[in-house]
Amino acid sequence: MNRFVFVVLVAGALASGAWADGHSASGDASAGEVAFNKQCVACHVVVTDAGEKLAGRNSKSGPNLYNIAGATAGAVPGYRYGKSLAKAGAELGLIWTEETFSAYVQDPMDFLKVFLDDKGARAKMSFKVRKEEDARNIYAYLYSIGSK
Repeated sequence: MNRFVFVVLVAGALASGAWADGHSASGDASAGEVAFNKQCVACHVVVTDAGEKLAGRNSKSGPNLYNIAGATAGAVPGYRYGKSLAKAGAELGLIWTEETFSAYVQDPMDFLKVFLDDKGARAKMSFKVRKEEDARNIYAYLYSIGSK
């Protein structure tokens, strides 16, 4: 993604109230389930608090994504986040809205560098969702099976 376009997307998310209490998902949840199963299951699972697996395999290299929609970034209990993402959530209040989630999964490291205004920011997530439509659809899917 062109760095200028990326900065504009992040700035737009900030200006549009991406951290407001209300959130929604405009993507296609069915298409998001397909995209999640192709792109995300190698690292992530979606498991309810009661232990019911809704999606994913047994991989635990990434955090459980249950109730991630609308949640504070870097706050899934029991998962060891990188310092940059943990700071974005705990200190700066980053909330996973459709806009922030989509921008993050398309380029995690660039998102954190811009969000934190820190050229040294790093992301543990190295995978990038290539299409914005897929990112929005994945968010819609995660939103549909559990959100804050």
